[in-house]
Amino acid sequence: MLERTPLTLRKFQILGQPVHLSPDYVRWTIDRMERGIGTRVVTMNAEIVMEANKQPQLAEILQKADLVTPDGAGLVMALKLHGVQQTRCAGIEFGEVLLEEAAKANYPVFFYGGKPGVADRAAEKMRDRLPNLNIVGIYDGYIDNQAQIAMTEQLSIDRPKIILVALGVPRQELWIDRHFHLCPDAIWVGVGGSFDVWSGVKNRAPMIFRKLNLEWLYRFGQEPSRWRRMLALPQFALLALGERIRQGKLAVR
Repeated sequence: MLERTPLTLRKFQILGQPVHLSPDYVRWTIDRMERGIGTRVVTMNAEIVMEANKQPQLAEILQKADLVTPDGAGLVMALKLHGVQQTRCAGIEFGEVLLEEAAKANYPVFFYGGKPGVADRAAEKMRDRLPNLNIVGIYDGYIDNQAQIAMTEQLSIDRPKIILVALGVPRQELWIDRHFHLCPDAIWVGVGGSFDVWSGVKNRAPMIFRKLNLEWLYRFGQEPSRWRRMLALPQFALLALGERIRQGKLAVR
């Protein structure tokens, strides 16, 4: 069997924050998982870029992340302004494919985050879909300090290959950064609201919304309380456009 040549990443900067470019983020990550190379993954959208520009600690985490994918239409459009054609890598889809690969290889998986009961339901749904999925730990995002200690001890003992953290931005990125040393050869991914969708608590936007790059609008319809956070989207668009204008002629194709 021929050995697969590992893919390489190219780093780009949008408003001072890094995003990696690749023809196949999943293949790049699976290759590292198979070789036992620890990987911190950030699925970045416009909101994270804006937050990182206000929080130096989050910006530092982005800079040292092993993989930062463009999860969001705004980021993909900003790249397009620079003449870079890059397909969006949605965190929820990225996580699902990793779980499929884990089920095939019997890799241990760990779920942390979400409201009480949500991670358990998400795990149950995933096991129904992937009977061979080996989930070795499930904790919600509201556990007390004693449970936190027990969880970190379990991580050190079980050493899962994939650790999915659903605490929201920037809490999940900060938590992964603080605890990466517990499983330095694992794939750590912040998956935001993915547990809510997998569990059935919330619905993901229909495909027509995704194709039209309007998934954010569907989420806003489900959670009107997010309106303050949504203000980051037009701010990001204006800043990204201004950045490209300052650099020279727009490269939209």
